[in-house]
Amino acid sequence: MKTIPAGLGAALLCAVTAQAQSTTPAPENGSFEVEPVFAGTCGFCHSDGGRAPGKGPQLMNSPRDDAFIRDRIKHGKQGAMPAFDGAFTDAQIDQIVRYIRALKPREG
Repeated sequence: MKTIPAGLGAALLCAVTAQAQSTTPAPENGSFEVEPVFAGTCGFCHSDGGRAPGKGPQLMNSPRDDAFIRDRIKHGKQGAMPAFDGAFTDAQIDQIVRYIRALKPREG
């Protein structure tokens, strides 16, 4: 039996878990609450609601521009992040980008 290096195994687990979570589209006309959606879909890899690095990078204070973040959410990154183009509408992805931009350190 072959073993997978720990880092690769974690990245694969992150991608598989996120892909599995992305198979149910967000409601088109219902309420879209970004924070719980982010926590349930993205929080597995982006720790503390995106405020800290985890399996994926910290998103708070990202040097990447909005177009890059939007594209990464829609199209993913092979071997690192699944694409969420079918899971979220463009408007919902824009809300996720605004959520990421509004992230601040937790009080306390």
